[in-house]
Amino acid sequence: MKGKLEPLERQKLVKEGKNLKDGLITLEEDLLKLSDELQQEAQCIPNMTHPDVPIGEEDCSTMRKMVGSPHEFSFPVKDHLQLGKELDLFEFDAAAEVSGSKFYYLKNEAVMLEMALVNWTLSEVMKRGFTPLTTPELVRSSVVEKCGFQPRGENTQVYTVEGSDQCLIGTAEIPVGGIHMDSILAESMLPLKYVAFSHCFRTEAGAAGTATRGLYRVHQFSKVEMFILCQPEESESYHEELIKIEEDLFSSLGLHYKTIDMASGDLGAPAYRKFDVEAWMPGLGRYGEISSASNCTDYQSRRLGIRYRPSESSTNPKKGKGKLAPTKFVHTLNATACAIPRMIICLLENYQQKDGSVVIPVPLRPFIGGLERIAPKFPQDE
Repeated sequence: MKGKLEPLERQKLVKEGKNLKDGLITLEEDLLKLSDELQQEAQCIPNMTHPDVPIGEEDCSTMRKMVGSPHEFSFPVKDHLQLGKELDLFEFDAAAEVSGSKFYYLKNEAVMLEMALVNWTLSEVMKRGFTPLTTPELVRSSVVEKCGFQPRGENTQVYTVEGSDQCLIGTAEIPVGGIHMDSILAESMLPLKYVAFSHCFRTEAGAAGTATRGLYRVHQFSKVEMFILCQPEESESYHEELIKIEEDLFSSLGLHYKTIDMASGDLGAPAYRKFDVEAWMPGLGRYGEISSASNCTDYQSRRLGIRYRPSESSTNPKKGKGKLAPTKFVHTLNATACAIPRMIICLLENYQQKDGSVVIPVPLRPFIGGLERIAPKFPQDE
């Protein structure tokens, strides 16, 4: 085109160039569409599994640790529903009228107990070097997907907002995972440790029966969540650190619990390995899950685009100046520090007294105005 050309030949080349440009636009549109479809298909593939994970469904899970033993009572044990009614702590019927089933009001000392649990948990976890956060509770559906959750479908646990691309979070893991989305972190910043308070919303599709009554399985609840971003070679040690923090918290509240190495069939898509903690709930007469700790390796960070750049000294000290080390994906881990409703179940049922009162565990008393017990507000029948 820059040379001397006959007008007809130049016109022909201009037309050919325009056709090439139009064809390129079409190809780029096709590439974007195919890349999106490939991403959607790739997100259906679960994470790899740690070689020590038990293979099979949930009943194949193995116990790592048992702490304490069930408390022995010299009187008929009540469940948290009965205790809550007698102590005027909950309101389920009005909540069902206002919002639907599996919603609740907390009342009186139960409100103070929630606040105490949140503040005590935050203070304890912050002592271990975690940065506190409160998070958005509406996030884009693409972020939910990249964290390994399915925001669509019949059995989804995620509430979506009609007419938008936003969802209500089921755990603070999702917005905390997104805080460094599409970032390249300096190696010196790692590990990043967060402890986040949020409300959580879950559809609990398919959940029914006596095992889910009361506060055990609800659509909305408060939770304190731990989240770590670290170098790949450190994630297994941080996984152990997270479960240790959980165990320390539950032990200091005097709970009887067991820690379980969850089987492959119960891991979910993001988890490379997951430890659950199940506490004894005497009123329900069974163990109930109160927390979990998962190592998601680079499953979430690949989808979220969270990488770090190793320092020169840790890669190749002979590298010429000005040449940056190639980036690597971080590993992400998450763990429940305190899921409020189930913790309230544990405390009410384990610390109930013969006179109908409930003793407040000593660590929580400074956070609840020094209150030592929740006493009945009405005369109790003998």
